[in-house]
Amino acid sequence: MAIRDLGQADLPAALALNNANVPAVSELDAPELARLTSLTSVALVADLDDGSFGGFCMVMPPGVDYASVNYRWFTDHAAGLGHADFAYLDRIAVAPAARRRGVGRGFYARLVDALSGRASVLFCEVNVEPRNDISLAFHESVGFRSVGELDSPDGTKRVSLLALELPDI
Repeated sequence: MAIRDLGQADLPAALALNNANVPAVSELDAPELARLTSLTSVALVADLDDGSFGGFCMVMPPGVDYASVNYRWFTDHAAGLGHADFAYLDRIAVAPAARRRGVGRGFYARLVDALSGRASVLFCEVNVEPRNDISLAFHESVGFRSVGELDSPDGTKRVSLLALELPDI
């Protein structure tokens, strides 16, 4: 497996994988995925050994024009949590054939390296309604801690708001 930067050629595969993973991530169309990609501070892809697309992730810095309720919550509360300089993992999606093969850990190792010294914390959220026990356990295993919970505006989802302290280089 190889972890590399996401490029324009990866967007069709990322879009298909993203939308196959709803409700763990929110649905996107091609223009919105391209717009979000332009806002990222880090965007990664996992290529599996057989050359297939194993997954992708996208991280937003503070201060971008992004209306996500979860991103806005972290923007509004980061300083109160002791982290004015944060990074927000907007989405991570791993192909079914790539699960339990180290893709998620590979992404997080690369993100910690890329973000250390640039941000003090990496924020993300995981669904608690509908419940995503696999993702909750995984995030706990790599060091994330809960800093709150938040309901979606339409009441269909509830997320655990998570934080991973980053090393100060």
